[in-house]
Amino acid sequence: MAKTSPGEFVNQVKTEASKIVWPSSRETVMTAVMVVIMTTTLGLFFFGIDTFFGAIVRWLLAFAAGQA
Repeated sequence: MAKTSPGEFVNQVKTEASKIVWPSSRETVMTAVMVVIMTTTLGLFFFGIDTFFGAIVRWLLAFAAGQA
């Protein structure tokens, strides 16, 4: 592995940092809105699935208790 001097390293970091393309404020807001929408949708979906399967399990347990 080639050794670089601290000054050369700092110059390389500056060069690489200048290549970064930061998102605009509009892109950041749109991404944040999409994240909120998707997490809310998935949260409601999994809440519904959990409620549905919970009801099935409660019905099965009540059915099994009635049979004993």
